[in-house]
Amino acid sequence: GKGVLSGGIAAKIIKIARNAKKAIIVDPKGTNFGRYRGADLITPNQGELAAATGLKTETDAEVIKAARRLIKDHRFGAVLVTRSAKGMTIVPAPGKDGGGVIHLAAETQEVFDVSGAGDTVTATIAAALGAGADLSDAAALANVAAGIVVGKVGTAAVFNADLVAALHHQDLSSAEAKVLSQDQAKDMISLWRHQGHKIGFTNGCFDLLHPGHVSLLKQSRKACGRLVVGLNSDASVTKIKGAGRPVQSEAARAAVLASLESVDAVVIFVEKTPLQLIKTFKPDVLVKGADYNIDTVVGADVVKKYGGRVKLAKLEPGHSTSATIARMAKKPG
Repeated sequence: GKGVLSGGIAAKIIKIARNAKKAIIVDPKGTNFGRYRGADLITPNQGELAAATGLKTETDAEVIKAARRLIKDHRFGAVLVTRSAKGMTIVPAPGKDGGGVIHLAAETQEVFDVSGAGDTVTATIAAALGAGADLSDAAALANVAAGIVVGKVGTAAVFNADLVAALHHQDLSSAEAKVLSQDQAKDMISLWRHQGHKIGFTNGCFDLLHPGHVSLLKQSRKACGRLVVGLNSDASVTKIKGAGRPVQSEAARAAVLASLESVDAVVIFVEKTPLQLIKTFKPDVLVKGADYNIDTVVGADVVKKYGGRVKLAKLEPGHSTSATIARMAKKPG
């Protein structure tokens, strides 16, 4: 059996769901697919399809033939076959969902871990169908989700922001794609570490970016393999700097930072300090300007405790956002 679904339990559940007019989606195990008879959708991988039918499943034609055998033998509404690097194939029963076979190419460019990919496909399709999508759109969304999750390290989740970014990747600039949520950044940091990179972190308001900021970021990037910049939110800047600040919105400041070659990711935080981000990301190198000393750098004690290091970057004299704003205010007109 499959967990608690041994014996005839699966068949009983399917009958109850069908009587309640609920969609039935099955991620199968074993070779006896008869226990899932009457399901609306079944999602075997290529190997499971071959084992259940005794047919070859290497080519598109062979996959379609085997899927149609399952539909005929067990009255499935459709079969979705996950095919690893070849993506997925959806074969509906005759007369359902237009009856046409759909092949979806794999979305991921690099596979790090396939753990949970099948679960991701099933869960995404279920959510999409439940929200009213048709099977082809639900499968396309699941394909994107699977491409995201196999590109992460370990058993990972796919966040809403991941899907939105992936669906709009052709329209997103590389700079916009660097602006990440905390969860997205955490996943990206795990991936970078898996690739052997040391993670650097610095933070600030970065209102009216000037050469001093650029120098700090360049020095920060030289000290690590990938640099994450914590950016104070608008509300956070106002609490620190006072009314009238920031001059530029958090979205504008994040876009400018992300456009710099030295910056690999930008994460906006709402707190007055980045301490929580530092605890979450655990950077190998924490960088601040030399106007601080190590004892006054927020998070320095945390980083040193787990073996990281704190770097004080050389300051470029004569550059200050506050001074620039003051000069602008004095100019007539």
